[in-house]
Amino acid sequence: MAGSCDLNWEDPKITTYPGDPYPLGAYYDGHGINFALYSECATKSYLCLFRPSHNEKHELVEYARIKMRERTHHIWHIYLPDFEPGQIYAYRVDGPYDPQNGHRFNVNKLLIDPYARAITGTLEWDDSLFGYDVHDESPDKDLSFSTVDSAPFMPKCVVIDSANFNWGGDTPLNTPFHETIIYELHVKGFTQLNLDIPEDIRGTYAGIAHPTTIEYFKKLGITAVELMPVQHFVTDRCLKDRGLTNYWGYHTLGFFAPDVRYSSSGTYGEQVLEFKRMVKKLHKSGIEVILDVVYNHTGEGNQLGPTLSFKGIDNQSYYRLAENDKRFYFDYTGTGNTLNCRLPNVLRLIMDSLRYWILDMHVDGFR
Repeated sequence: MAGSCDLNWEDPKITTYPGDPYPLGAYYDGHGINFALYSECATKSYLCLFRPSHNEKHELVEYARIKMRERTHHIWHIYLPDFEPGQIYAYRVDGPYDPQNGHRFNVNKLLIDPYARAITGTLEWDDSLFGYDVHDESPDKDLSFSTVDSAPFMPKCVVIDSANFNWGGDTPLNTPFHETIIYELHVKGFTQLNLDIPEDIRGTYAGIAHPTTIEYFKKLGITAVELMPVQHFVTDRCLKDRGLTNYWGYHTLGFFAPDVRYSSSGTYGEQVLEFKRMVKKLHKSGIEVILDVVYNHTGEGNQLGPTLSFKGIDNQSYYRLAENDKRFYFDYTGTGNTLNCRLPNVLRLIMDSLRYWILDMHVDGFR
């Protein structure tokens, strides 16, 4: 049972420094972690820290909520010295709740960092995930305001150390286009039922990197695999209520984070290392890795959708809204919303994501 969010506490034992506005996201420099979040219209931003509880379920509990006091060109930032990779975090952002003017700030809602490199857990559908009162029976219920804390039902972000991987001289294969043969596949579906793959890695990144899988590709003459969406995604509530799931993954929540559901090695950053090992092994066998990516919308839906990240961080700074009533979203994608790629911060997010997958994750291209 979720309760309301109490902002009247902050752990005084945590030393903080102003930090820097760049790079965006959570960055470990070997001595601590810099956090930076873009929000033009917010009035307050809070960095929320989590750790596993001591109960049998090891649920993540929020143990610190730190006000981010520094702001540079719409970027809120803070630095935590002596903090290390593996730290679990998310944000709460305060500001006007005025949907008709495009603002849907609700500090009671825990928010995923748009630049999170790893996300642990998956969304557990609950009424608290919505910024408005879902029990309001009026046609304008999205104008109401929910005071219920969504944190218990939200996935969380994990700080990683991007430098903590030995690529062993891995470089782009640069297979000529006229020699390229692409095999499109779904990470889970491709090995889930393959009895020649160890059971504990079927349907995972490790399953794609298994010698049996690679041998199959080589026999076919495949020079590149195109992975259907692997960026962290959500399943719509309407599917969940019918006992279904978003199998294909075209409802992105984390554009930098490999989806944790395809990891066999762990959920607190291990999924990133497993993805990198997959790429390295495929490259060693002469096989390029192409990602199917979707940057035109997110998994937050329309005005009746949940508040999970962008909508609560700064709705009008990320989405295309109707000019005559910013309560509503332009839905050019058929998913409820459309990212506003005409805005510099959104374009930067997309370009930063593409660069990250190329430079840090060593993928070879995109569809």
